[in-house]
Amino acid sequence: MSKSPRRKFVVENDTFLRLIQVVLDPSASQERIEAFAHFCLHDLADFRGWCERVRNQARHLYPADVRLVDDQENLRANLAGATVAVVEELAFGAQEIAAAGGSLKFIQKYGFTTRNIDRAPCERAGAEVLTIRRRANIATAEQGLMLMLALARQVRQNANLISVEQLKAAGYQPTTYNRAHTPNGNWARIPNMVTLYQKQLGIIGLGEIGRELALRASALGMRIVYSQRTRLPAEVERHYQATYATLDELLASSDFASLHLPRSPATVNFIGERELSGIKPGAFLINVSQPNLVERNALRQALESKRLSGYGLDTFYEEPGDANDPLIKFPNVIVTPHLGGSPRWNSLDDIEEVIVNLGRLLA
Repeated sequence: MSKSPRRKFVVENDTFLRLIQVVLDPSASQERIEAFAHFCLHDLADFRGWCERVRNQARHLYPADVRLVDDQENLRANLAGATVAVVEELAFGAQEIAAAGGSLKFIQKYGFTTRNIDRAPCERAGAEVLTIRRRANIATAEQGLMLMLALARQVRQNANLISVEQLKAAGYQPTTYNRAHTPNGNWARIPNMVTLYQKQLGIIGLGEIGRELALRASALGMRIVYSQRTRLPAEVERHYQATYATLDELLASSDFASLHLPRSPATVNFIGERELSGIKPGAFLINVSQPNLVERNALRQALESKRLSGYGLDTFYEEPGDANDPLIKFPNVIVTPHLGGSPRWNSLDDIEEVIVNLGRLLA
């Protein structure tokens, strides 16, 4: 298409950011293209057509030299002559700017928080920092909110129970109210329903997904506390109406606790027997992050003892899982099969926005 010199993109080797290579770099392997076509098939029948459509919207960027990098050292080693760097977790600052040698025009953060980017040296070098509010993160926050609501309203236990016979078989005592005097709400006599309004939500890790959840929970009238290694600036806390607490304080006082931590050796079994023994009696625990954040046996014990009123999990410990696993036998446990960022269009639209916007800026 374009006969101008190939622009060089240095891109963090995130699973979705690999799509930048697939769209813009003709050297992308057929194996990778086939893998993404298979990955998207249930939502997008014509993956190659999508790639071509995005390519046409940023026509002059193709063909590009897209270098995928795994770590900080590899990032610096590839920056010389690069026009664009795209990072999610990797740090970007004075050393990276120096390694680029003055060629960088844009540093694209795959997300909207930029704590891993030192803006001052980027700005001095004339490299603009771009951000994106990721749709896939919003969808994951929605998944967490859905699990909270479903557990609070006992959806798993009571969906489609509409007859007296069904309700009695489920252990309830449905009745008939005197409608001349009373409403008819909950004639099934289902106890222990919970409303999110005025309840406390403790968010463990107020990163991008945690912040999206905080916005939605605040709109429902929930109080927000959060815990993480580094306290956020006061203006960020005000924006998300979130109050800082230690992990133990958060667990002891929250009606709902939601986990939003990255996968790493340091976060395996982050919530174990000690933490669950200190959680507020009757609290609900939500995990749309990584299953191994919660120690499996300690979780079962907390559910058996009724210390926990419910557990919502997106992504089981094994994928695929075992239909006979004891955890999913609890009526107050809801596990979904890794649906948080779905549909695929969320991430596809994120990548399209990144590429098309860079194409516009580099035209």
